Amino acid sequence: MDLYMMNCELLATCSALGYLEGDLYHREPDCLESVKDLIRYLRHEDDSRDIRQQLGAAQILQNDLLPIISQHGQDKPLFDACIRLMVNLTQPALLCFGKVPEDPTFRHHFLQVVSYLQAYKEAFASEKVFGVLSETLYNLLQLDWEQRQEEDNLLIERILLLVRNVLHVPADPYEEKNVDDDASVHDKLLWAIHLSGFDDLLKFLASAQSEQQWSMHVLEVISLMFRDQAPEVLASAGQTRSAQEKQKDASELEALRAKEQAEKHSRNMQRGSRHSRFRGSYVVQGLKSIGEKDVIFHQGLHNFKNYSHDVGKAVRRVPKRKRMAKDVEMMRRSALNVRLFLREFCIDFLDNCYNRLMYLVKENLMREQAQQHDETYYLWALNFFMAFNRFNGFQPDLVSETLSIRAFHFIEKNITNYYEMMLMEKKEATSWSRRMHLALKAYQELLLTLSEMDRSKDENVRQSANVIKSNIFYLMEYREIFLTLLRKFDERTQPRSFLRDLVESTHLFLRMLERFCKGRNNLVVQKKKVKRRKRSQKKQTGPENTPETLEEAWQIVTQDLRAASFQLPSSLTEGAVPFDAASETPLEEQRTEAMVRIQDALIGRQGPEALGLLRAAREVWPEGDVFGAVDVEPEEELDLLKQILFANLPRPAAVDNAMEEEEEEEEEEELESVRVSETEFNFLDFIKRFANPAVVRPYVLLLRTYTQNTAHTNHCIARMLHRLAVDLKMEALLFQLSVFCLFNKILGDPAAAAYKELVTFAKYVLHRFFALAARNNKAYVELLFWKNVGAVREMTEGYSKDGDGAKKAKWTPEEEEELQRLYEEHKDSGVPDIVETLLPLLSNPNRNRRQVVTQMVVLGLVDSAKDLKKEKKGTRIVLWTEDQEGELRMLFEEHRNSDDILGNILKRLTAKRSRARVVDKLLSLGLVGDRKELYKKRRRQAPGKSAGMTEEDFFADLSGVPREDGFDRDEEEEEEEEEELSDEEEEESEKEQQVESRVKPGQKKRGRSNGSSGERNVNLETMVRSLQQEGLSGPLLWLQNCLNRTADDREEEGAFHAVPLVPLTEENEDAMENHSFQKLLKKVGIRAPANEQESFWRIPITMSVYQLRGAAVSLCPSEEPSAGAETVESAERPESPEPQDEAMSHEQRAQALRALLLARKRKQPSPDTTESPTAEPVSGSDEQQGAGAARPGGKRSRVLDSDDEKDEDPSSKMEVEDERGAGDSDAEEHSAPAKRRRHRVLSDDEED
Repeated sequence: MDLYMMNCELLATCSALGYLEGDLYHREPDCLESVKDLIRYLRHEDDSRDIRQQLGAAQILQNDLLPIISQHGQDKPLFDACIRLMVNLTQPALLCFGKVPEDPTFRHHFLQVVSYLQAYKEAFASEKVFGVLSETLYNLLQLDWEQRQEEDNLLIERILLLVRNVLHVPADPYEEKNVDDDASVHDKLLWAIHLSGFDDLLKFLASAQSEQQWSMHVLEVISLMFRDQAPEVLASAGQTRSAQEKQKDASELEALRAKEQAEKHSRNMQRGSRHSRFRGSYVVQGLKSIGEKDVIFHQGLHNFKNYSHDVGKAVRRVPKRKRMAKDVEMMRRSALNVRLFLREFCIDFLDNCYNRLMYLVKENLMREQAQQHDETYYLWALNFFMAFNRFNGFQPDLVSETLSIRAFHFIEKNITNYYEMMLMEKKEATSWSRRMHLALKAYQELLLTLSEMDRSKDENVRQSANVIKSNIFYLMEYREIFLTLLRKFDERTQPRSFLRDLVESTHLFLRMLERFCKGRNNLVVQKKKVKRRKRSQKKQTGPENTPETLEEAWQIVTQDLRAASFQLPSSLTEGAVPFDAASETPLEEQRTEAMVRIQDALIGRQGPEALGLLRAAREVWPEGDVFGAVDVEPEEELDLLKQILFANLPRPAAVDNAMEEEEEEEEEEELESVRVSETEFNFLDFIKRFANPAVVRPYVLLLRTYTQNTAHTNHCIARMLHRLAVDLKMEALLFQLSVFCLFNKILGDPAAAAYKELVTFAKYVLHRFFALAARNNKAYVELLFWKNVGAVREMTEGYSKDGDGAKKAKWTPEEEEELQRLYEEHKDSGVPDIVETLLPLLSNPNRNRRQVVTQMVVLGLVDSAKDLKKEKKGTRIVLWTEDQEGELRMLFEEHRNSDDILGNILKRLTAKRSRARVVDKLLSLGLVGDRKELYKKRRRQAPGKSAGMTEEDFFADLSGVPREDGFDRDEEEEEEEEEELSDEEEEESEKEQQVESRVKPGQKKRGRSNGSSGERNVNLETMVRSLQQEGLSGPLLWLQNCLNRTADDREEEGAFHAVPLVPLTEENEDAMENHSFQKLLKKVGIRAPANEQESFWRIPITMSVYQLRGAAVSLCPSEEPSAGAETVESAERPESPEPQDEAMSHEQRAQALRALLLARKRKQPSPDTTESPTAEPVSGSDEQQGAGAARPGGKRSRVLDSDDEKDEDPSSKMEVEDERGAGDSDAEEHSAPAKRRRHRVLSDDEED
């Protein structure tokens, strides 16, 4: 910046500081006031940071402030003011501007501030300056806690902040073009810190009991000191190299030399022995050019293998959002004296400070006493110092604070949080990715330390490592973290270094897990199954307006009006406003709303208010005498009010409001419970989880840079691909064209001898492919696609014939005639979407929107499918008026302390908008700072209260008795509120609501003909047994529970809507992609995704409660023939009319109750019964009723009971034995059991 453009007042203030004469600084009398004025100027600088730039250009810090604190440090007020000013001047540019500006002008200002900061850093690299700071800090730390003043603590904090700011300044890559072992500006600064003794003060602050309040500042300064340093380099500084290290370096050098010689030999072989000045021209037969002729090649033959049609073409520019993330980490080797000093610092820090400092920092983070993102310093320190300890003799007791299960849990929780924030904050995804990389490296270091403990000579250390590993391998969260990160890897936000560390960490974890499993015959691990059940709270509807009620209200209104002689007070006359000029509602709809308001006032027996509204509406709409003539008589007004009261008025707005209010009232409480079970672990089955193209693709991406990778990285890639191709025999996962191009590059590499492992593996995969291509002539076409496990099986074992695409839907002449008739009836009705109107009226309920639109175009009812496009919800109202913004502010202030701020605002907004629009507006108005402030507040579940259904609750549910204790939502379910509805999802929900509101009761009750139900159930039973043999028992049980829950909801609420089947576990997700499982879904009657906008299979609206229960029963093949026969009979029996349904439901509840009691009686035989296990006492009434009626309810109860028996562990069996001993009364055998037998249900609050 030009000094002549400097502000005159600022220039006068700087001149009043003093002047430097040689090495002596002469301060002016107004020096202290001038420093305070500069602080005041900085407080009022503009967005371009003009004051900061002018002070940097004038070099105030180098020429004035540093000499003042060096030579006039005894003046305490002046020293404090200078330190305060320097802290402000040296703060990072990112803090000044908030982020890196995108505007070119502001970006120039940003870079200018960074350049001034780099000049400040070079000025601070002085032993004299740090000597003054160290001496001042030492004197302050000598004071006892009672003697320190508030100003002393502030000065200590400002000195630490000043050192942090100076260390934080980034290096200038253009100015510091230093090689390794050369001293950079950062190294000079570290050396000045060392000579002044400031590093010893940092170690004192980290270890002293009375100075623990500075723990976060100390850790931040230390992390910036060791920036760009590698722990293995520091650990080996000044040490003699071992023979193993020398041998490793020699082998690497030999490999590089062999690679160079091979490349040189290849170039020599390409050139002929005799040089020709005429290269000649060649015709490449079989390779067509742009026309029909062959390509003519005008270069030497040795260059032909590099020929491509893309030569000479312009390179396509990759958009920013699709570019690969760049690596930002830079490692360099500092000067030897700096490395020796840092090594000694690390050794002393580990001996005296590490465990205590990390404990204090962890406590501050857990209690949220630190600033945002301070956990990144903790993760860096854990990774760096544990690695240094590993390379420097490895003493586990020095890092015992961070070598625990708590450390694994803390890192895993942060990795999950960082990934979620990457999805939510797209613009800051790169920053969240860097933080996730830090957490991943810390997790990797913990695993490396555990692996080092396994090789220790101390038995206690090895035993401690086994305890930690058994806990890690037992819990599902730690086992699947690497699998999740690989499947969710995104190269646009996560750099190549992240992928390298992820692949190496996965290799290490799998190797440790494999060794741990080999030493044991069977390994039992924990398995968690998350169960979510939705209950909707019905809105209490008011009593209907019967003719008797209306007549009674009319009598009261007539008496009130006649008593008042039809005279109204002035308050009613002035307050009656039937018309809103600012509303976006059309005038015709407002007139209808005014008449509805008059009717509501009459129903509420408010005669004067109704008459006032009638007269006001007459003045607004005088045309047509809709509200009476101008000179109407009072008796005529009375007759008009009576007509309005007894009229059946349309209420479109009221219905819409009621639907939206009901949407908010019927909150879907997700009762989430985690059922914990134990299962035997199979390592090969765990590896099968990695047989997925989403996992293979990142490995292939990293393999593309095999020449830049280390030998260990290439080994990790080859080992994982070997596990998939050889151990699992799924080499077809790698039959992909891009993989083969990469193999071709490796095999043709002149230095291929340096990559023997990759060459051997590539030859094996290619050999297997050509062997398969000899049998399968479609193998070459399959190279174009990534393949999942199902496609691999079909490719290697043969394609299934019934895997063909769905046939085109056929329309009968009767259906075409019905569609034409319905379209003619409703085309002039003015509905916004005629297709949604026609869908529920069609006789065939299986028709979807696409089929109806296509057929309407074929029949010529519409010209194009574009004429029937759905209007997206929320597009009509885009702009916010001032009145609407004021209303939003008022509603926010009114409900800001409520449990559901957003829900209350959406209910009361005049202009209805989507949740996303309202949230964005609240953020733009500055009413909230974060979306999380709008999430619904949940109450924590009472301690000790189980979230599952007890046996008493089950009996109460069967008997129809309402349960007293409700289910409370778990606090962890706030995360479910974080995902907002997109426009497509809102459109889908609106579509389903319209279908619900328009489906006739007769159509809801209508089901398909069940004439062939017995044959269908037999086929279903065969399919179910085959799926169980394939290991899909878990997904079958999940599907059965979904059908039962849907049946319960439809029976309780009477509301029919399509229910999506959302798989929440990896097992269910894989099952939904299984072709056999999809065939079962179609057989049961579950609808596949109708179009590309749907992602999940759905339970259709047309399935009745009994069809759902029958389908659920058929998914569990019965072991007893009688039970199976009863099931078939219940499926064959046609549905009863509605009055009979209620009686049947009571009968089924009773049968289910008897079935469950009978099962419990079999488990708890009385002493009088025989010891034969086959004896089953059945009452005669049970036999008669079982033979006379269908028993879907009873069958369901047996399924639940068998599920309980299946999930029982030895501990639960012991509890049952205790219960048998406790039950001493035979009279209670046929009543509800006195003791509960609970599932092991672990809520989210108790999980930690």
